[in-house]
Amino acid sequence: MSLQIVNGTPTLVGSVGINAQTGTTYTFVAADSFNTVVTLSNASAIAVTIPTNATTAFPVGTVLNFAQVGAGQVTVSGASGVTVVSVGATAASPKTRVQYSAGSAVQTSANNWLVFGDVV
Repeated sequence: MSLQIVNGTPTLVGSVGINAQTGTTYTFVAADSFNTVVTLSNASAIAVTIPTNATTAFPVGTVLNFAQVGAGQVTVSGASGVTVVSVGATAASPKTRVQYSAGSAVQTSANNWLVFGDVV
């Protein structure tokens, strides 16, 4: 990424990295928080875990992006001690809605995450 002037306005320009995952489980890592989308592709359901702050010290405000690119629905949960909130009946373990759904998790305070996007 670089800061460039576009039509007189400072603008971040660049591309995002892709972290392609094909298993049925994945735990976010520090590298996922820097302009990255974790793509998740499997025919079976996929469990994605947000680790504790003691395991991976994400700064408050970190954004983790994810997308379901396979048929298997993605469920996002926190490791023991991590609180995940979202909309809907499964607020503590949001799931992608359908194939090609995407979402983001934002750390609002240590061990507290808000998940939003095309999730149920």
